[in-house]
Amino acid sequence: MRGLIYKDFSLFYKSIDKKLIIIAAAAIILLLVNAGDFSGLLATIMFAMTVGMQNVMSFASDEQVRWKKYQLTMPVNSFFAVGSKYISVLLTIGISIAASILLYFVSSVIYQSFDGALLFVSVSVATIIPLICTAICLPLTYWFGFRSAQTMGLLVTVPIFYLIKYFEDGPGLVSLTDTISAYILAGFLISAVLFIFSYAVSVLGYSRKK
Repeated sequence: MRGLIYKDFSLFYKSIDKKLIIIAAAAIILLLVNAGDFSGLLATIMFAMTVGMQNVMSFASDEQVRWKKYQLTMPVNSFFAVGSKYISVLLTIGISIAASILLYFVSSVIYQSFDGALLFVSVSVATIIPLICTAICLPLTYWFGFRSAQTMGLLVTVPIFYLIKYFEDGPGLVSLTDTISAYILAGFLISAVLFIFSYAVSVLGYSRKK
């Protein structure tokens, strides 16, 4: 299984979409310049969303090269075959968290302000968004193909985009920080339950197509 995890994690890098990275980088720079004290958090949301979308694209790469036909010849059951994907996603969350910390410190240097609560929120968001994106899109890949997963991945970005705009233009973040602990805890619980449920659904989808 370690070989599969390495393969899936490597695929994440090899399938990086340059256009997506350029768009995300431009959006992150704009947020850092214009979003004030909350720019690190908003930039983190954008980067975490990019990590989630990149995971979806790496899922698609397997189907495009018909990897499953080869994988079925390997002495690996469906739990491990699907599990390697989910573990590789957990590894990419480390990238999201590291970027979140970096973006927040860049923001704190630019605006000469540091808030430990906002850093905690940024790291939490960097974890939750890729989990939810994967939990929604990966089962669709196993059941209906990568095109449906890509479409859903794009749809997931719409509410996140409007969430960023609401927080950037309105009082959303100021009011959110007063009750942030409850929101973060709920977010972790929901994403963890959804991720586990998603794994079970993906295993069924993988087994169904044998």
